[in-house]
Formats: sequence, C-alpha cells, structure tokens
Amino acid sequence: MGCQLRQDTPRPRCPHLRLAHLFVLLFGLFQMSSGIGQVSKSVKGMASLPCGYKFSPKELTELRVYWQKDDKAVLSYTSGKTEVWAPYKNRTVLDIPSNFSLMIGSLVLSDRGIYTCVIQRSEGGAYKKRHLDSVMLFIRAHYPVPNITDLGNLSADIKRIMCSTSGGFPEPRLFWLENGKELSGINTTISQDPGSELYTVSSKLDFNMTYNHSIVCRVVYGDSQVSKNFTWEKQPPEAPPDRNYLTEVTPTILTILCLASAIIIIIVYSMCFRRRNEARRREINGIYLGPVEASAEQNV
Repeated sequence: MGCQLRQDTPRPRCPHLRLAHLFVLLFGLFQMSSGIGQVSKSVKGMASLPCGYKFSPKELTELRVYWQKDDKAVLSYTSGKTEVWAPYKNRTVLDIPSNFSLMIGSLVLSDRGIYTCVIQRSEGGAYKKRHLDSVMLFIRAHYPVPNITDLGNLSADIKRIMCSTSGGFPEPRLFWLENGKELSGINTTISQDPGSELYTVSSKLDFNMTYNHSIVCRVVYGDSQVSKNFTWEKQPPEAPPDRNYLTEVTPTILTILCLASAIIIIIVYSMCFRRRNEARRREINGIYLGPVEASAEQNV
C-alpha cells in the first residue's frame, strides 16, 4: 500500500557489519576534515545548529543573518526583525546570544541535510559577506526493541519464529545470531513508508526443537542497534508409567470393586426376599378366609 518492499535481501556477514561501522567512522572523519560540523538528533527532538560568528552588541544593527538548507531559505534576521519560512514556522528560532545559532524543534526526517549560516554587514551603504559556515544535521528515529513471534511448528521437530520492528530510520539490517554465529533467516522484508520515511523490517527463522537454543535477533541502523533474545529448551521425553504405582493401586481398586459388588448382591437379594414374603403372606390369607368373611366380602 504505497510502500517500497524488498524481500529476501542479502544479509551481510558479521565482517561486513564491521566494515559498515568502519565506513561510518571514515565518513565522519571526512566530514570533519572538510570543515563541515555535524549535529545528530532524534525525531521529535530539538537541534541547535551553531553559526560561530562572534559579534559586539553595537554592530548588531549593522548585521544581516541568513540561514538556508540546501539553497532554500529557512530564516532571516535584519534590523531586529526575524522571518521564518515554511515548513519551519512555529518551531524555529534564532538564538542571537549564542552567536546566531539556529534552533529547530519538533524535528522530522525531512529536516536532515546541510544548513548554512551567512552573515552580512552593512558597509558603505551595501551589505558585504563577513561570515559563512555550514553544519550537517543528521536525523534518526530509534527502532523499538524487536518483537519475536512464535509461528508454530512446521513438523514434529521444526519450529518457525518471526522477528520484527518498525518506525525507525535510517534503513535497518536484521541479523539472526546464536553463540556469536550468524544464522540464515528466511523471508527477510524491509519496507519504507513514503510519507513518514520510516522503515519496517521483519524476518523468519526455522530451528530444530530437539536441541536447546539461545537466539538473538539484532537490528542495526547506522551506528546504533536494538536486539531481542529468544530461548528454547527442548522438552524432556515422556516418562513411562510407574509400575510400582500400578502395583500398589490395583489391589485397592479390586477391593473396592468387590465390596461394591457384594453390596449390590445383598441389596438385590433383600428385595427378592421381601417380594417372596409378601407373596406368601397373600397366599396364606386367601387359604384361611371363613364363610362369614367371604359373604361380607361378596356384599361389599
């Protein structure tokens, strides 16, 4: 949905990771040797970009200050009046006591780039350049700690898990590690939201459940990283039935069954005996019934 997707991107080995860190270091040294200062801040934070021009209070009215980013105006100051261009309005100020430093708040990724401070002074009715300085602003968005999800079992011995995190910048690299060695993940996907420019990364891993595992999912971005540990302990085999327990329980069960059977037999015998006595009693009463009783019985 408007996202740029890359699946199964090759993952560099750990030596390549070291080379990436070395590249960042060399790049920083290059920037320092080129005379461009650096400021690194996080999204939603505030950055103070130094201009580095020292002035006396009496010459303030003779100065004109410009801040621009990649040849686009950001802020200007002339004769005590400050003007701010979009999209820096309501979040950018000029810190005059700090030698015209540029203060930018509520940082977004699009703020990154090279900012240049230009100082001009009125001389003979015309403004002449007195100072020029540039600074590189780096913006990053820190990734949350990755989330590891159990995707279930692919077979009796193989389980699949997934590691994912989102909302960070710059572009991340995801590594599966165990005991310091890199594992081979599958379906590794990196996507970037075109609006916010933030990245999402995810990767899956299959492992054998018959062994113990201590797995690390590590996400590296720039010179920062976040990681999540996953521990798996193999299940112990099911213990066979305790024969001693069965030997102890079986006589008890047999005794209970015998007692229950005896009670049922006694109850049935008692019921049969009672019915037999009642039938015999009726029979005896019918044999000894006299004429008077018979006549009365007929009249009734």
